[in-house]
Amino acid sequence: MSLPADKASELKQLIHQQLNKMDVHGRIREILAETIREELAPDQQQLSTEDLVKALKRRGIIDDVMKELNFVTDNVDQDLPTSPKQPAGFSDRQSTLLKKISSYILLHFTANIDPTRRYLYLQVLGGKAFLEHLQEPEPLPGQVCSTFTLCLHFRNQRFRSKPVPCACEPDFHDGFLLEVHRESLGDGTRMADSTTMLSISDPVHMVLIKTDIFGEITLVASYFLEWRSVLGSENGITNLTVELMGVGTESKVSVGILNVKLEMYPTLNQMLSQEVVNTQLALERQKTAERERLFLIYAKQWWREYLQIRPSHNSRLVKIFAQDENGINRPVCSYVRPLRAGRLLDTPRQAARFVNVLGYERAPVIGGGGKQEQWCTLLAFLCRNKGDCEDHANLLCSLLLGYGLEAFVCVGTKAKAVPHAWVMTSGTDGTITFWESLTGHRYIHKPVNPDEPALAEQPKPLYPYRTIGCVFNHQMFLGNCQPSDSVEVCVFDLNDESKWKPMSEEAIKSVCAPGATTSLPPFPPLCASMVDASITSNEMEMQLKLLVSEHRKDLGLTTVWEDQLSYLLSPALASYEFERTTSISAGNEEFQDAIRRAVPDGHTFKGFPIHFVYRNARRAFATCLRSPFCEEIICCRGDQVRLAVRVRVFTYPESACAVWIMFACVFL
Repeated sequence: MSLPADKASELKQLIHQQLNKMDVHGRIREILAETIREELAPDQQQLSTEDLVKALKRRGIIDDVMKELNFVTDNVDQDLPTSPKQPAGFSDRQSTLLKKISSYILLHFTANIDPTRRYLYLQVLGGKAFLEHLQEPEPLPGQVCSTFTLCLHFRNQRFRSKPVPCACEPDFHDGFLLEVHRESLGDGTRMADSTTMLSISDPVHMVLIKTDIFGEITLVASYFLEWRSVLGSENGITNLTVELMGVGTESKVSVGILNVKLEMYPTLNQMLSQEVVNTQLALERQKTAERERLFLIYAKQWWREYLQIRPSHNSRLVKIFAQDENGINRPVCSYVRPLRAGRLLDTPRQAARFVNVLGYERAPVIGGGGKQEQWCTLLAFLCRNKGDCEDHANLLCSLLLGYGLEAFVCVGTKAKAVPHAWVMTSGTDGTITFWESLTGHRYIHKPVNPDEPALAEQPKPLYPYRTIGCVFNHQMFLGNCQPSDSVEVCVFDLNDESKWKPMSEEAIKSVCAPGATTSLPPFPPLCASMVDASITSNEMEMQLKLLVSEHRKDLGLTTVWEDQLSYLLSPALASYEFERTTSISAGNEEFQDAIRRAVPDGHTFKGFPIHFVYRNARRAFATCLRSPFCEEIICCRGDQVRLAVRVRVFTYPESACAVWIMFACVFL
């Protein structure tokens, strides 16, 4: 018997709710741990799934669950054929259904567990004291409301909680199975013991975001959880109260508390004493503090030497440290690291396009006083899908380094002396290319020679940059010590110490190399998009058609849609995105030919393409109406007016999207 998709989804939801109610999850984990201890022989590498299933059946877990799930089969029976006499195959079909339910239960709890590996099971068991939402009303069923989502990163693994309504006591109830493994020294396939895990200093990075009813994402908190206290707790289980602090200007203000439970799986054979754990953590903190102290002393000395070259250097934008979202000063080199995108991005230019479609937003400031400095850690930037120019530049530089290019972040100013950051790559032939991370544009730098005669022809710069104070990546930091910091006359021979004063690479490595200090935030991997491009394109298109029809109705105009014309707009939108990614225009001839054939003689065609990086149709429509060209098409008057609209959503990692919309009309 097969069920419709909606019925199958409802059935799975009912099963999931009942399993949580019975605490089957905890019972299964206890049995799996016990089975591994009792039945895994020293020379045996792993238990098969069949062994685990037999252990669960032997202890009656499956039978208990099936008894409790009688209500599920009753609901399913209503969809079966009803007659005075049941069909002969009915009992067989019911038996098959019960087997499928049993398989779902087992799959739900064993699919991601390798009995030969060590796991940290992190449960978030509710929140409290989110006082900003003290007066938040209880959302009605089906009502759209603001939500909290918790994002986690641990040793190249990323997780995301289910969204929960914003409240003073948000109803977080999620569990995350984090694999604890050793990536070097040939220990990758061996189950980690207590001593090995104690040496793994990577924290669990937790980022809390808020999504409002319009889909806007706000960064609420960023917290680094020290998980190794569980290694010295009884039975490998510990409960923690995590106080989350705000971000930016509110980094000293508590925003709420999470109740967290940590548990090692399988249970450790040999527990460490809490004293040993505390001693290790204290030694690591001491080592980190000493390295940071020595680097600070070196940085001060370097700065003094830099000012001795030319006192006017004091006014240049030479950025050695920057504050993260928690208000902690970190060396700027720690914000960049070679980042491989796997199969999510194929080329450096595609990577530049991905960074470009992430939203741009300056750090919020309470009151006046200019720009608030905030360089986000990579996870915080990716989770909220937007950030300042420095966040974009750091990510793009990291991706270009991952592609094997010699890339640097440049810190300087653009027009009107506005501070800015962009990316520079240096080719093997000496070609200097600037990459604007906010637009995806690339510029070849050809320096102007100030000693040339006034009438001599000089290259005219096309880039928007005015001055440059320093460049850096994960290994190098160089201050601009040329007579002028104007970009157009700068020579980017980074090996010439008369033009660029370098910092010691060893000093940078001591605090910025991976694992150098415990305070260094680990870099997360990129995640594939969760947006279905076709479905999202269709939904936005339908919403825009409705909005246009309503707008024209208010003006006393009727609306006739031309579906074929809408379809013919697709190649143009694909061509626009291809050009943004590759800087190559293609396919325009075919589009123009198709439009000429589709427009009757004597009729006029008008089209207006526009680009967005968000998927809110109402917001996009309001923006379109502010354009006189687009407003003229949407409000077109005349004989035999037919309208067309086409939406094309292009997806990128982290669910970032480039949205192209084209409105068109044909009239006599």
